[in-house]
Amino acid sequence: MASYLISSSLHIDFDSVFGIDDVGLVQMFESFIATGLKDFLGCPAVFYEAALIEFFENGLVRDGMVVSTIGGTTVEISEEIFAAAFVLPTEGLTDLSEVPKDLVFDARSLFSESKEQVSISCHKREMKIEYRLLSDILANTIYVKAGSFDVVTRERFLLMTAITFDVKVNWSRLLFDVLKDMVTPGSRQAKGYAIQICVLLKNVQGLELGESKAFPTPRILSCCD
Repeated sequence: MASYLISSSLHIDFDSVFGIDDVGLVQMFESFIATGLKDFLGCPAVFYEAALIEFFENGLVRDGMVVSTIGGTTVEISEEIFAAAFVLPTEGLTDLSEVPKDLVFDARSLFSESKEQVSISCHKREMKIEYRLLSDILANTIYVKAGSFDVVTRERFLLMTAITFDVKVNWSRLLFDVLKDMVTPGSRQAKGYAIQICVLLKNVQGLELGESKAFPTPRILSCCD
């Protein structure tokens, strides 16, 4: 079963979330569109279980590309192919420590649930609801981390700041590096990107993917949540 590939993932139904009656949450979802992540976070919510399992079982990184074999068909995914599939920005920061310090300072107040500034490594409960959700989306869908997300890491806080203040990020490089870690044997990076990988696999000529499955409703963010 590929349940471990989707158990912590979150998919955003962008056609629905703008019906949420909360200005802060709506602005947060709008920030994903502004930063260029709409096609990655809101791609078709279907996956191909057997193909995904085989993709990860046979996956590796070779010459900077993610390479695998599914049903005897070779799959090669370059960063360029990855970026084009999701219309990802290819220019901007690749080192999050370069997020402007004045914006980080402002974010410490903006994110805070109280009048006190939060630390850049804080507990999620210290933040406003929209930034708690932003943290969860990044932890589950961008970094694909396993375990508890009660503590917001410095890396995640800096990325939250970049998204909130529309700092240009090279999302192609950041996300593709995570994908490469997923298929690297012995890596501690959790597996994920289930529906995104399936978008890529559907574009491989001659590849038979088998039966598709709908992404579980509890893992889809919509105005009904």
